[in-house]
Parts: sequence; structure tokens; C-alpha cells
Amino acid sequence: MKRLSQERMVEIVKKLRKVKDLTQEQLSSATGINRQMIGRLENSEYMPSISQLEKLAEVLGFDIPDLYVDNEPMIYTAFRSSSMSEEEREGVDHMFEMMMASKQQLLLRKAMLNE
Repeated sequence: MKRLSQERMVEIVKKLRKVKDLTQEQLSSATGINRQMIGRLENSEYMPSISQLEKLAEVLGFDIPDLYVDNEPMIYTAFRSSSMSEEEREGVDHMFEMMMASKQQLLLRKAMLNE
């Protein structure tokens, strides 16, 4: 099974942004993605939505299928500890829900493209 590789996405976005001589601010303006989110994306701390990924591909000139890799399982791990506060637990739960929603968006998009 193929999966979207965050590592490959980060590598391609950073490389093409620099090749096109764009600052994060300029890429932000061109894509409508907040500049801080561009920075977080380039630091592997943020996964864009499908529409944001499409805009990045359009502006930077890459094909989204190039971000997929073979045979790497998609694994989400959430650490929970009794030492976490209730607010921290809620944050971890929210983060996990967001990751699962992102996975569902990708699977739905793939199904729609294969129809």
C-alpha cells in the first residue's frame, strides 16, 4: 500500500521553495497558507489539508503522487500518561482525531480519483 510520506513532502516543498527563490512569506501569500504553518510544515510539525496540498503542488510545480511511498505502514502513536493534566490528555486526543481525519481525507480523495 502506498502512503503519503511527510518526509518526502517536507523535502520537496523546501527544495522547490528554495529553487523558486521564494521566502516562506511569499509562499504563504501564493498559497493562502499561514506563514507559520509553512514553517511548521518544513519542520515536519504540520500536515496540510488536501486543498492546501493541492495549492502547494500548483504553486511549487510538483505532482502529489510524487509524495507517496511504497510499503511503509501508516502508524499513529499517541502517548498517554497518568502524569498528564486533563488539558494535555484532551490535546493528545484532539491531535489523534485530526490525524485520523487527515487519513480519512486522503483515503476518500484516493477513492474519488479511482472512480
